[in-house]
Amino acid sequence: MSASPAHLAELAALLLVIGGFAGVLAGLFGVGGGIVLVPAFYYAFASLGYDGPQIMQICLASSLATIVFTSARSLQGHHARGAVDWTVLRGWAPGLAIGALLAVLIAGGLRTATLMRIFGLFGLCLGLWVGFGPDPKRLEPRMPSGLARMALAPLVGFSSVLMGIGGGIAGVAIMRLSGVPFIRAVATASGFGILIAVPSVIAFMTRGWDAALRPPFSIGLVNLPAVLIIVTATLITTPLGVRLAHALPPLLLRRTFGAFAIVMALNMLRKAAAL
Repeated sequence: MSASPAHLAELAALLLVIGGFAGVLAGLFGVGGGIVLVPAFYYAFASLGYDGPQIMQICLASSLATIVFTSARSLQGHHARGAVDWTVLRGWAPGLAIGALLAVLIAGGLRTATLMRIFGLFGLCLGLWVGFGPDPKRLEPRMPSGLARMALAPLVGFSSVLMGIGGGIAGVAIMRLSGVPFIRAVATASGFGILIAVPSVIAFMTRGWDAALRPPFSIGLVNLPAVLIIVTATLITTPLGVRLAHALPPLLLRRTFGAFAIVMALNMLRKAAAL
């Protein structure tokens, strides 16, 4: 499968712009940018003709690979401002990793349209919940622990991998419902991305070597050129998102976060309906 140099250059430029936007999102909302990267990768790969039966798995895996870097950059920026709760990250790490690995095993057997619907439905629910739900301070004013954490952490890791995101959306939602201030929730949730993405990306790299219409220069289900283009842009723009997160009113952050998640989710559901 080939494309003209002009087409490849156009798509590379588009991915650079999208990567820059994803970097701002990573710093601003504590998410890895996957909610915009998964649809972007789908468009890029499909436009070049790499629309095989595992195209969504490639999009999810490539998105998660970029999240390793964007989440690390975001976490570093927030840590420098003293906003990260490292106790939460240590307590949630094992469950997040277990859920992520289980999702990789299951994702390989799902159809593209099914994964697109999962992405859309989760994104829609979480966008409504975080951005426009009731004030979470009315609920339990502390993070889940014990059995509750043992159940929730794998679920967050599992659902995040099936959406190709770093867990920041779910992490922010849980922490907000536990009474954690929004900026601290955003800062800490940026660490969820690393804990989820690293094990899942390693697992995705071991799968899909015989996948039909796999984009060139892929390791397993992870496409290296797309990842490198996105990472180049996100590492530049993520610090801007961190600065904005500490400067903007929390309510505005919540509303913007929710609205953006809803728009991306509805667009993915629209595409899934056409398959």
